[in-house]
Amino acid sequence: MRTALVTGASRGIGAAIAAQLEQDGCRVLTPSRSEMDLTSSSSVERYLANLNEAVDILVNNAGVNQIAALGELDLTNVTSTLQVNLLAAFQLTQSLSKGMQKRKYGRIVNISSLWSVVTRAGRTSYAMSKTAINGMTRSMAVELAPFNVLVNAVAPGYVLTDLTRQNNSSEEIEKIAQSIPMKRLATPEEIANLVSFLCSEKNTYLTGQTIIADGGYSCL
Repeated sequence: MRTALVTGASRGIGAAIAAQLEQDGCRVLTPSRSEMDLTSSSSVERYLANLNEAVDILVNNAGVNQIAALGELDLTNVTSTLQVNLLAAFQLTQSLSKGMQKRKYGRIVNISSLWSVVTRAGRTSYAMSKTAINGMTRSMAVELAPFNVLVNAVAPGYVLTDLTRQNNSSEEIEKIAQSIPMKRLATPEEIANLVSFLCSEKNTYLTGQTIIADGGYSCL
């Protein structure tokens, strides 16, 4: 049985990914914030130091999106976004990939974003972090490929999560849907299915890629 670690698995895409990996037969670790606070590098370090299990699959899903206009951004906003979205993912990958290299097997998926390839106003710190995730994915894929450790990123577009419903009225969601060639938002399960394949033994050669799952939105 493979062991997977999924960050940000309490809701939305992360919860769907964890559920799908469990369905695939994996033992899934989903550390809570009290167990591993991604805003703190020392908390991540403590979690890793106390982790006594070999992790075969890592999904760096947790992320924050602090929307602010460029003139309203301060360094605290930017650094906190980079810590959660990028640096914690780097820290986890750097540590857990060592065991993967020794065992000659590993699957790492970084959850990026549509806003790493196109963008909107107010997304500077978020777009910075997710664009960096894409670059990190490519570089790590090159280094880890000789050890049969495959590293990819998935960049979702608009996804119909509870948070999306909370932040948008039905009319606003319909307006978003009409801006997408497929005329609908993705479900969390659709993103989870893609991640499932990338994490599986069926994926034997795909590495270093950022796969955009946005219903065609970025093609416009």
